Amino acid sequence: MKTLLLNCDMGESFGAWQMGLDEEVMPHIDCASIACGFHAGDPSVMRRTVSLAVKHGVRIGAHPAYPDLAGFGRRSMSCSPREVEDLLHYQIGALNGICRAQGATVSYVKPHGALYNDMMRDPELLHTVIRAVAAYSPDLPLVLLARRDNSEAEAIATQHGVGLLFEAFADRTYDAQGHLVPRERPGAIHLTHEAVVAQALKIATGQPLSTTDGSMLQLQADTLCVHGDNPAALAAIQQIRAALQSAAGR
Repeated sequence: MKTLLLNCDMGESFGAWQMGLDEEVMPHIDCASIACGFHAGDPSVMRRTVSLAVKHGVRIGAHPAYPDLAGFGRRSMSCSPREVEDLLHYQIGALNGICRAQGATVSYVKPHGALYNDMMRDPELLHTVIRAVAAYSPDLPLVLLARRDNSEAEAIATQHGVGLLFEAFADRTYDAQGHLVPRERPGAIHLTHEAVVAQALKIATGQPLSTTDGSMLQLQADTLCVHGDNPAALAAIQQIRAALQSAAGR
């Protein structure tokens, strides 16, 4: 059974508005993908979230997005390649500066929301994102969606000398090619703990998932995304961690 790193999107509060259960979730994960201020988060939230990750020995990842606070980064934007590179460098650099002040560092990059989904469907945008990461630091791996065929992304990453971490989702459903079903569609999200934990175990043990058209999808993943923005999700994370450790005989 492959050991999957559990990652969670964090630091998504903003000013007086609180989102997520970061303090409760952080002890149960391996990697914290921290919002960098464009879709959520602000300097103080980023500092507190980095401090929390350092306290629990959790890896810190930059979670950059389109500049879309009102839409939580879930709306696609028409940006030039130069603009995409600039917004990535700005956000990664901001988080890494806050990390350095606390003796930590950014250890990976995981784009958020619409930027993440857009780059998985647009090879030119994916090329731009990988090029931007390589320009900032080729030592930073980029988190990408694990799909049925990852060869195109692997070829682009190899061209730029960037490592990849392939990600799967415990609480989302997939289409036949391995893309996430859009959130607004019925059945896009698993709603029960049982379904979420079952999918996590299938991914960890290399079992295929059933897609929206009834075909079977085999995913090769390095990390599993879990969402912890409510008490029910926190319970699911705890169950996933326990189930993975039990299945691995630990």
